[in-house]
Amino acid sequence: MINFNGELYRDHDTIFNQDNRGFLYGDALFETIRVVNGHIYFLEDHYFRLMSSMRILRMEIPMNFTMEFFEDEIKRTTLANENAQAHRIRFSVFRNNGGLYTPKTNDTSYLVSAKKLETPFYVLDGLPYEVELFKDFFVNKDMLSNLKTNNKVLPVVAGIYAKENDYANCLLLNLEKSVVEAINGNLFLVSGNTIKTPPLKDGCLDGIIRKKLISILKDDEHLNVVEESISPFELQKADEIFITNTISGIIPVTKYRKKEFNYEIAKKLVGRLNAIARLVV
Repeated sequence: MINFNGELYRDHDTIFNQDNRGFLYGDALFETIRVVNGHIYFLEDHYFRLMSSMRILRMEIPMNFTMEFFEDEIKRTTLANENAQAHRIRFSVFRNNGGLYTPKTNDTSYLVSAKKLETPFYVLDGLPYEVELFKDFFVNKDMLSNLKTNNKVLPVVAGIYAKENDYANCLLLNLEKSVVEAINGNLFLVSGNTIKTPPLKDGCLDGIIRKKLISILKDDEHLNVVEESISPFELQKADEIFITNTISGIIPVTKYRKKEFNYEIAKKLVGRLNAIARLVV
């Protein structure tokens, strides 16, 4: 089910034309959101990240684009997506048609799409999950890399590389050869009682689950969380590696090169993540 500027369409309906700026220039932002039984996980975080990103890209924010409007449009779309308990929502915002690199207007449109999810909770499936470094192209260390924009050519090419070489995922590097993130989420390394994740200044996505886990870990007297650059040499020395994103929650890495990992800390954290996701209403 698709919601385009408040009108509902089926998945196969034609909505855009060849002048769409999201298609022509990647002039678009999106939020990927988990919704379960009408409850939008981390609603405020998604809304305020989208508003902040629109301001950074100098998009005009309509007066009616309140958090209540954001919430209502998501719920309208999920209600129209029949026979689904859990949904994956993509809420996209793009500048309206017109202009070449320089747009004729900063006015925006939005599109909400809903897909069924198989499980209403974050779970660890325990399946083998091998990763490798992707070294053909690099993430820039700037604020644009922190945003969830439609400019995703690097992860797309990395995804093709992973598929061609039978990896579950790839880890991306910045120009200083620090490990920044995975194709589809933020990165965490566990060494003893210290959990490390790359800082935003290294170019990683300003992820919602990243933010939530940092908050959880800061309140844990047995674990120490730090935001520091990660060298590729640290990967094989870690006790655990896991990836986070809004849809999957926590994805444990089970193998990197010759090193195999357990996921005891990830098991503990996924329960706590489920707890706060259900509490935040």
